[in-house]
Amino acid sequence: MMPKPSHILSLLLLAFWLTGCQQNSNRTTASSDFQTYSAEAFFKTTTVFGSSINHDQTAVLVSSDETGIFNAYRVPLDGSAKVQLTHSDTESINAYSWFPKDDRILYGADQGGNELDHLYVRNLDGTVVDLTPGENLKAGLLGWHEGDQSFFVFNNQRDPKFFDVYLYQVADYSHQMVYQNDSGHQLEDISSNGRWLAVSKNNSNADSDLFLIDLHSEDKKPMMVAGNDPRDVAHSVYTFTPDNRQLIYGSNAMGEFNQAMAYDIHTKSHQVSFQADWDVSFMYFSKNGQYRVTGINQDAQTILGITNTTDGNAVELPDLPAGDLRGVNFSDDASRMVFYLNSDTSPSNLYTYELGTNAVIRLTNNGNPQIREEHLVAGEVRRFQSFDGLEIPGILYKPRQAANGPVPALIFIHGGPGGQSRFGYSALTQHLVNNGYAVFKINNRGSSGYGKTFFHLDDKKHGDHDLKDVVYNKKYLQSLDWVDDEKIGVMGGSYGGYLTMAAMAFTDEFKVGVNIFGVTNWVRTLKSIPPYWEAFRKSLYDELGDPETDEERLYNISPVFFGHQVKSPVLVVQGANDPRVLKIESDEMVDAIRQGGTYVDYLLFDDEGHGFSKKENRIAASNKYLAFLDTYLKQ
Repeated sequence: MMPKPSHILSLLLLAFWLTGCQQNSNRTTASSDFQTYSAEAFFKTTTVFGSSINHDQTAVLVSSDETGIFNAYRVPLDGSAKVQLTHSDTESINAYSWFPKDDRILYGADQGGNELDHLYVRNLDGTVVDLTPGENLKAGLLGWHEGDQSFFVFNNQRDPKFFDVYLYQVADYSHQMVYQNDSGHQLEDISSNGRWLAVSKNNSNADSDLFLIDLHSEDKKPMMVAGNDPRDVAHSVYTFTPDNRQLIYGSNAMGEFNQAMAYDIHTKSHQVSFQADWDVSFMYFSKNGQYRVTGINQDAQTILGITNTTDGNAVELPDLPAGDLRGVNFSDDASRMVFYLNSDTSPSNLYTYELGTNAVIRLTNNGNPQIREEHLVAGEVRRFQSFDGLEIPGILYKPRQAANGPVPALIFIHGGPGGQSRFGYSALTQHLVNNGYAVFKINNRGSSGYGKTFFHLDDKKHGDHDLKDVVYNKKYLQSLDWVDDEKIGVMGGSYGGYLTMAAMAFTDEFKVGVNIFGVTNWVRTLKSIPPYWEAFRKSLYDELGDPETDEERLYNISPVFFGHQVKSPVLVVQGANDPRVLKIESDEMVDAIRQGGTYVDYLLFDDEGHGFSKKENRIAASNKYLAFLDTYLKQ
């Protein structure tokens, strides 16, 4: 089975990157064998995710945005045409799972991007039931019970700050609370037999403890699994083993990177389950335990391995098209698997494979056949030295137009602050590169994936040391003879949007800035975090600062108070329903820049939140990005 749907809210403000394209019709460059493409052409690419296989192994459940917004689809495993199961034209549908014994489905959806997801069931007759009705609550699927007659749900209806656990019955959706979360712990996972609940407690942004709660006991007292270390050690839950005897968890106690550990619930012993020279990102098993899937975050690329647990040997797959393996899932009897292949130049496509044979069937064609893959560009890892000699990694994309002379460049900053720019298909990146812009996706200090020391180098140094990394990234780009050293801009979303505005307000280094729902007022943001982030409030404050005690520093790094210092053109893009970066922040940032006399353009989507889920909005945003850059950076 795949890892359960994400029920742990991000500690940090993560950006959701979607595709982007240019506003003009397809055109040919000076090179007769190279073409640039319109927004409409790029957005014929379809994004698909999800890989739940139904009970009779005839279909897989996915979410697809082929209608312009994500809906749930039934994709037959024999390669025949998919069937649309939901028909939303307002809210994106996140398809979670089939029911174990029939073709009902569970899915989640919020309201206009407010991130207050409810859990829904689509019945066999097509009717839909909201399993978690109510105002201002957030809910989701925690897992299925191995008996196939019930499933576990979390929501914060009782207390907006904490998530409780409920057991729902398959037959009539009746339910009862099985765990009241008065301790404020963060829910992590539940064993398939319904006995063990794994929870965590963040002591700081560098130290966390793991606990197990016996749901069959009367007191349900948390029992420590990992913690109480005199050092700062971070732990995270990966999964329970299918026999419910072990909890597999990640720990960086052994060094810089997370390794997979196994905790025996009965003997209370620990041992290394899997280790690598990089972070072990995840581990999970097929339902019958025959196969184990591991993922390693190796230099911004996921290296996925499948092991047969009966003999310890790696599973050998037939020859496949080029790309990285993702989203592996198995049928209940593990005779069949589904997976995605993804690369920098090709979107994820879904395949099915009958194990032990050469029978591989491609189930989707998500690329636009009008776009030739050889016109797109694969990234490569590059590193440069920052102001203090620290080596900063990133991914560099060199446009084909660079063969004809120096090109403008963009430093692209990920969200977080603890996120990571990674390899994989991005229509946004490809459309910028296709239209002649070099893109360097910087993984500045504070990014995940490069060890715990690197991750914490920006703690309470935001807008300072990480901003200097961005400035030194510019110096690196200026050292490349194919980059126009007078035409370098900065662009990013969420925390990347913050660093973009910090670069424009606190330096004179960049010709333009594109701020996509970026934080601009840290004092307000940290005072107005959603109540359901309570479990990691302290970690957030350890990372960025407590607005009650660090208000002066937070004020001084907030670009909104220094808009008059912005001297070069800026584009601001915002969703009106964003619960993380409130619309008022972008409103005030735009006003502050205008009052200083500098040009600023503002694009607001009334029906989006923290990320743009509707294709028409992504096209509009992409048109705006390219028009702005062509006018103020390229010229």
